Amino acid sequence: MGKIKEINDDEDKYNIAILHPDLGIGGAERLIVDVALGLKSCGHKIDVYTSRHDPTRCFRETANGDLNVKVCGDYFPRHFLNRFMVICAIIRNLLAAIHIIFFSKKHLSPLFKWFTKSKVLFYCHFPDKLLTSRNSTIKRLYRVPIDLFEEWTTSCADEILVNSNFTSSIFKKSFTHIKKSPNVLYPCLNTVEFDKTKQSSDFSNQTKYNNKPISLENKEFFLSINRYERKKDLKLALDSFSVVYSNNPNKDIYLVFAGGYDTGLKENVEHLEELKEKTKEYGLEDRVFFLCSINEGQKQWLLLNCCCLVYTPSFEHFGITPLEGMYASKPVIAVNNGGPLETVVDSKTGFLCPPDQKDFSEAFQKIISDPLHSKKMGFAGKQRVNEKFSFKPFANNLNTISNNLMIN
Repeated sequence: MGKIKEINDDEDKYNIAILHPDLGIGGAERLIVDVALGLKSCGHKIDVYTSRHDPTRCFRETANGDLNVKVCGDYFPRHFLNRFMVICAIIRNLLAAIHIIFFSKKHLSPLFKWFTKSKVLFYCHFPDKLLTSRNSTIKRLYRVPIDLFEEWTTSCADEILVNSNFTSSIFKKSFTHIKKSPNVLYPCLNTVEFDKTKQSSDFSNQTKYNNKPISLENKEFFLSINRYERKKDLKLALDSFSVVYSNNPNKDIYLVFAGGYDTGLKENVEHLEELKEKTKEYGLEDRVFFLCSINEGQKQWLLLNCCCLVYTPSFEHFGITPLEGMYASKPVIAVNNGGPLETVVDSKTGFLCPPDQKDFSEAFQKIISDPLHSKKMGFAGKQRVNEKFSFKPFANNLNTISNNLMIN
């Protein structure tokens, strides 16, 4: 994320451009929205630039006028025959940056930062070079200039932030030529917006699966909120649930997957079908539901009515979803590595487990076997979010960083 600033007429108030490649639904996108809202709440003038923004599949604040979102560079394709996605993303982002340079009078290009008072702040979600496979010589050669370009452009920022201590350690190992150490600024859960969101008043009739309304009222169900991507390890939740269900034949329990789903992304389509096929193998078609790109009201209902939030990705950079579960007073089962180690407190706000079926299914069993302890963990989770991961401290910290950046 790049923020390009120039001094406004008001002291310590700036025009800030936030540049992000795809403003869809995900942890990085939620972070961008909260950054924009946080700086706006401190009196700054905010414009968000992106090369992709679908008003039907985005966070509410980017479509209802709360934030000024400008789409640039979307005329360039996202891929060529499902290849060269990174290069296409770079070009689309560069086109958005060019738009800022030539068509926005309020903002200055980072290219000119050496000659102006403009400053660039980069918030690193995770090094892109680590988000791809290198299983062929051609792919490794293809990535060399891209990786060098990523490290060089990152080093040009005046200030670098990362979202967790885990990401900080990975950043230092990945970008060995960048001498400046990144500072950790934890993402927040925007509890104000969370509280303002009204849960669906008639969830069953508003939410359909296989063209039929699903009934979850007064039912005990585990909830997984993640994009339909293989790296999110949704199969771990499905495998673990199958064990718990077979061990508790008299328990009326369910598993609900709800997450971002884009028919334009091949992996989303393929992985959802893989999960459905596995569900069929387990004979759990009437116990497991897959919901795609739900709205905020539906998500709110699911969080407030589930018995537990299940978070399966390994080595997640931070993970905002566990915070949502904890703030909804629900215990969280998560993998014991990456970001959740900094958010979930084992046995106090949920369970941290190795990413295997045995340990996860045991955690599932603890949730349904001891509802009183589960409720206590849920209350402790909400208190932890309020104390450490709420919106106001995040906005104030970011505002202080921005002001110090301009002064120095």
